[in-house]
Amino acid sequence: MEWDWEFVRQILPQLIDGARITILATVLGFAFAALFGLLIAILRRSQNRALSWPTAAFAEFVRGTPLLVQLYFLFYILPDLGLTLSPLTAGVIGLGIHYGTYTAEVYRAGIDNVARGQWEAAKACNLTAAQTWRHIVLPQAIKPMVPALANYFIAMFKETPLLSAITVLELMNQARSIANYNYRYIEPITMVGAFFLVISLVSVVVIRLMQRHWGRLSRIGSARRDSVMPS
Repeated sequence: MEWDWEFVRQILPQLIDGARITILATVLGFAFAALFGLLIAILRRSQNRALSWPTAAFAEFVRGTPLLVQLYFLFYILPDLGLTLSPLTAGVIGLGIHYGTYTAEVYRAGIDNVARGQWEAAKACNLTAAQTWRHIVLPQAIKPMVPALANYFIAMFKETPLLSAITVLELMNQARSIANYNYRYIEPITMVGAFFLVISLVSVVVIRLMQRHWGRLSRIGSARRDSVMPS
């Protein structure tokens, strides 16, 4: 079967629509995962075992079960329990919860990497817990976290084809529908690979720019902390 550029031109709008949904699901899912993961990391650091133990058990359970099963539960099982989610909403929540348990470990490692003296110095300066987290801990913890969080972002992007299982019309689902309807697979599937490659490369460039930006902010934050911390 020969490559047909005219066919590619015809299917390109549908593939672009699918790519838009893929990017939207990834961005929203990662935003959810970033916030959810931070919540899990904070709860796991709690001295209250009634909070830390169930949180740890939940995180282990989510990491130990396949994302596809979790998506099926959100989309097909929850309606039987009285909660119906749209396909995209279920996909975003599923991605967010699943990858939130992984980003939580990244947060935990970054937070644990902050020297204990920084916490003690913040306490000596009478900073509140919120001020300590915002001005002292997170600015130091974020920079080493960026590469790992970026890897999870790209991994999540590559997992979005699983959303087709819950009828989300993302890129792979659009390509499969086109291929099944026209009995031509080489063009749509090849274009999907090209889309994923281009978007992944663009994401890597953006992430490197973010790393440089956080590096500059971290140096500025360090200078500010040095100016206010007691010697």
